[in-house]
Amino acid sequence: MSDPADSDLILVLNAGSSSIKLAVFDSDLTETLTGIADGIGGAGHLRLGSVTTAQNFPDHESALQAVLAGLEANGLPFSRFRAAAHRVVHGGTELTEPARVTPEVIAAIDRCSALAPLHNPHNLAAIKTLARLASGLAQTATFDTAFHATNPEVAARYAVPAGIEARGIRRYGFHGTSYASLVRHMPDMTGAALPTRLLAFHLGNGASVCAIRDGQSVATTMGYSPLGGLTMGTRTGEIDGNAVLRLAEEDGIVATHHLLNKESGLRGLSGGLSDMRALMEADTPETRFAIDHFCYWAIRHAGSLIAAMEGVDAVAFTGGIGENATPIRARIFRGLAWLGAQLNEEANTRGESRLHSKGSTITGWIVPAQEERMIAADALHLLNVSPP
Repeated sequence: MSDPADSDLILVLNAGSSSIKLAVFDSDLTETLTGIADGIGGAGHLRLGSVTTAQNFPDHESALQAVLAGLEANGLPFSRFRAAAHRVVHGGTELTEPARVTPEVIAAIDRCSALAPLHNPHNLAAIKTLARLASGLAQTATFDTAFHATNPEVAARYAVPAGIEARGIRRYGFHGTSYASLVRHMPDMTGAALPTRLLAFHLGNGASVCAIRDGQSVATTMGYSPLGGLTMGTRTGEIDGNAVLRLAEEDGIVATHHLLNKESGLRGLSGGLSDMRALMEADTPETRFAIDHFCYWAIRHAGSLIAAMEGVDAVAFTGGIGENATPIRARIFRGLAWLGAQLNEEANTRGESRLHSKGSTITGWIVPAQEERMIAADALHLLNVSPP
């Protein structure tokens, strides 16, 4: 590898079961390239920037090889990179802040695989494969659960015996990288200090709300897994445990897992549609009810989180729905009118960053999601604190 002093880029990787998303950032955290290797396990494609090529990806290693070759073809050999920065879904109770990847960190991520069996093994595969393909390249990891490690124990513990909790059955929360990014960037966007009591909505196919007090998470809607909390694109959100047990007894665990995670939420309520844009365009009784359900539970959970903060000073919307679905933002913000929230209808329609009207006692904002940039920033901080 070239002299690290000549290496000025960060490669951000988000490895899933069938794809590896990537973004390249320079030392000023400017995004210079995005891409994806999609279709791992068979015929797929590699997109880098605006160029897409068909390729076969039998496994994650072949996909990463294609990514590195594609970057080199674009004038970005791995010698240009200071580090590869990975999004890792679950850090459990051990990994509660970004970390340089070491054998000890790899072992800890592996221990968390039981908590996120659909995610952590793929995150680990990318880390281990890249270590083989680009030995000497520093790697870092940012954990999606870490932001919520500041939740008080009464918020994190389920009411189960200590022996059960010791097996990792507790609330972790997710979308932490999104919330951390929001906390980091919101003051620059608003020109004011971060609100003391901030209610943040991350609304997309996966959806959650977080109570952020003095810049720290004190409560959030997702729990042991990303299944809990709000109505989502294909996930149920809140559902009674005994209902789950009955479904598992009658239909089997595999079918129940698929139902709750893939066929429920907006899709289950609407009869097949999970995308908010499609739901709003369809305008049928079923899709209208699905949207009503989504907004009702967002507002209802918001009340609980406001109680956890003992009030609220500001509301922020991020994620695909939060940033783009004008009617959804309006309904949720209006749902807080009892607290003095007043929406600037024109600003909301135009998608302006400031959503509240002059007389509102609560401010409202759209804060664009910048998760990849946050992961790159974490990597730069770790490298500057402890250079490779």
